[in-house]
Amino acid sequence: MPLQLSFGEASGAGPREENQDAIRVVTPAPLLAASKGYLFAIADGVSQCADGGLAARATLQALALDYYSTPETWTATQALERLLMAQNRWLQAGSNGQPLLTTLSCMVLRGRRFTLAHVGDCRVYRWRNGALDRLSEDHVWEQPGMQHVLKRALGLDQHLVVDYRDDELALGDRFLLVSDGVWSVLADAGIRSILRDEADLGAAARALVSAAHLAGSQDNASALLLQVDSLPDGDLGDSLAQLEHWPAPPPLRANQWFEGWHIERSVAESRQSRLLRVRDNQQRPWLLKTLPPARQDDPAAGQALLLEEWFLRRVAGRHFPEVHPLPQRQHLYYVMREYQGQTLAEHLRLSGTLALPEWLDIAPRLLRALGLLHRRNILHRDIKPDNLHWGDDGDLRVLDFGLAYCPGLSRDAPNSLPGTPSFIAPEAFAGAAPDARQDLYAAGVTLYQLLTGHYPYGEIEAFQHPRFGTPVPASRYRPDLPAWIDELMTRAISADPRQRFETAEEWLLVLERGERQSLSVRAKPLLEREPVKVWRTLALVSLLGNLLLLLLL
Repeated sequence: MPLQLSFGEASGAGPREENQDAIRVVTPAPLLAASKGYLFAIADGVSQCADGGLAARATLQALALDYYSTPETWTATQALERLLMAQNRWLQAGSNGQPLLTTLSCMVLRGRRFTLAHVGDCRVYRWRNGALDRLSEDHVWEQPGMQHVLKRALGLDQHLVVDYRDDELALGDRFLLVSDGVWSVLADAGIRSILRDEADLGAAARALVSAAHLAGSQDNASALLLQVDSLPDGDLGDSLAQLEHWPAPPPLRANQWFEGWHIERSVAESRQSRLLRVRDNQQRPWLLKTLPPARQDDPAAGQALLLEEWFLRRVAGRHFPEVHPLPQRQHLYYVMREYQGQTLAEHLRLSGTLALPEWLDIAPRLLRALGLLHRRNILHRDIKPDNLHWGDDGDLRVLDFGLAYCPGLSRDAPNSLPGTPSFIAPEAFAGAAPDARQDLYAAGVTLYQLLTGHYPYGEIEAFQHPRFGTPVPASRYRPDLPAWIDELMTRAISADPRQRFETAEEWLLVLERGERQSLSVRAKPLLEREPVKVWRTLALVSLLGNLLLLLLL
């Protein structure tokens, strides 16, 4: 069952002529809700500085529209931080030379967790099992007489500081977002009394606003109350499986037609998947990926296949296979384009290690692909020559997203260690959480193997508990390597993640600089390199010449 929420809201101007509070609720389509979540926000415009109402409404409008335009693989905190920084700059530009100021409290509920972003003096409470807990801090000065003077708000300073909080949801949780026009007069005791006595969310929100004005609030008053009615079973894969109820395909054989695809032959089959070569109505070649017969009744296998397709659709580009849109799909499978060429593992097996110019062509392509993945907040976790396709068109494509992981969306089984042992980073064996440096380590081992045909720490078998000492320098196997490449590889495969490159972009920059410097170095003349030997040789030749002249005379 997916995450299900209910909510109620109310807002009133009170004795003021204009209501400068704003409330926004966004409940997107189920598939988008599974990846981006539900958004609830309240803003209170600061009327003392230009148009506070405009600031509040514009901020919530921008947040509601732009948040769902950020990559679905970004964490909620990552997306909100980018958007609020941009909105802060817009508010600072202001109207007629005056900055626009507003406070903001925003919640994103996704899967089994929530993310809170808060700046200013609205408040966020959680009502759980009859207890009221405040989740936000008031950003006001604490000196006497200044308790309502903001020290943090959107548009107030060039450097915006927002409080973020990420936590677990529980079934039945209620969250209350209120402006200071409510909490400043009712206090926690009054709020607790209304929430305890009123079960209906809309009625409770209206009661809070009405009670605040009856108690003498001279400010706008707004309340947004939401409740967790059901929680999903687990991660994004679970949610995708619940949204798409496709059965496994029937037995697929050569020369049959299946949902508009002509099956040519089976290409590969493993414990996790089955790959078949197919053609569309225009006779273009594609690869159809589905589950093997032994796993067709395994819900986890179906979730993994859907999640793999979901990741591939969100990293579309020249570094990854094109995925067919499949508008008429009725079974559990996906289709990606077939490319002429071979994997780097096949190249190693058939042609041996790469020549240095080939390696210098492949390495930056792999790093650019990883950089794009990591900017999308996706970790591949199975980078190796088998999963890198070198196309006849010259492009390098990353294959097989079956183990891909998205922090904040994906979830690993306890004590799992996904990947191929010889390419798994040392810290992962010690239980470290997945991160980008582990992908970069796997890329380092891959590029080392493409240069040398060996593993830097020796081959590691499944269920082995390896010890990582000092890697064998690549130059041991390839004496032709320039010193700068040898040093670069040693850093890339360091057992200590702190010694490795922090990002793919950093590694790519070092690689490109090293190559340029290598090309720019011209061989020095022999006289500059070995001046003593040159002059000794010239002196010896001169002496021999003189002796020869004496003999002839």
